[in-house]
Amino acid sequence: MADILMPKATAVWLVENTSLTFEQIADFCGLHPLEISGIADGEVARDIRGADPMGNGQLTREELDKAQANDAYRMKAQVSRHAELLKPQKKAPRYTPVSRRQDRPDAIAWFLRHHPEVTDAQISKLLGTTKSTIDQVRQRTHWNAANIKPVDPVTLGLVGQLELDALVKKAAEKKAKDDLKKGILPEDPTLRPASETSILPDDHDAEEAAIRKGRIEPKAEDVFGKSTYVADEEDDED
Repeated sequence: MADILMPKATAVWLVENTSLTFEQIADFCGLHPLEISGIADGEVARDIRGADPMGNGQLTREELDKAQANDAYRMKAQVSRHAELLKPQKKAPRYTPVSRRQDRPDAIAWFLRHHPEVTDAQISKLLGTTKSTIDQVRQRTHWNAANIKPVDPVTLGLVGQLELDALVKKAAEKKAKDDLKKGILPEDPTLRPASETSILPDDHDAEEAAIRKGRIEPKAEDVFGKSTYVADEEDDED
């Protein structure tokens, strides 16, 4: 049986508009008979609007009539005319203009230097190159190794900035997960919770008292210097 579009919506329509058995509907829609029973009882798919399988080209009137006349008959679905449109399209290999192909080793070198977390497969897919070329750049066995220098692929016009950022973020997240599985903690320590940092050790008060005791309290002369004031004779007379 071909897979049909919107199986639950189709089941809702068949329950409401035909005399088919639960088993016949379940077989046609690829669902369990208990689900069909739940739809009939109003417990399942209550908010789903029914979809006519004959209207969208998945079932013929002749098939429906045969099934309603014979409980043992199992309907055969037709391939929907919309099925081809809903098939996932395989992404075509990235095409790099001939004028830009000589820049790919520079972009590869940039990834190897600045983003080692990006895998060879990801680089290959993004730049439209091969893993052997990436390995040659890494081992410096490329025929043009002497002239290869790391250059941002966005600057070279090979990829867009958003596409590059998304790839780097995805690779970094995957590396972080793999490191955690291996028990490797991030190099940059994160801030501890306030509940941990706000708790003072038991000997904090004693330690602070000892520090204060060891301090030498400054005198006024130490802060302002010695007074240079000389009394005048008139002051003495007063």
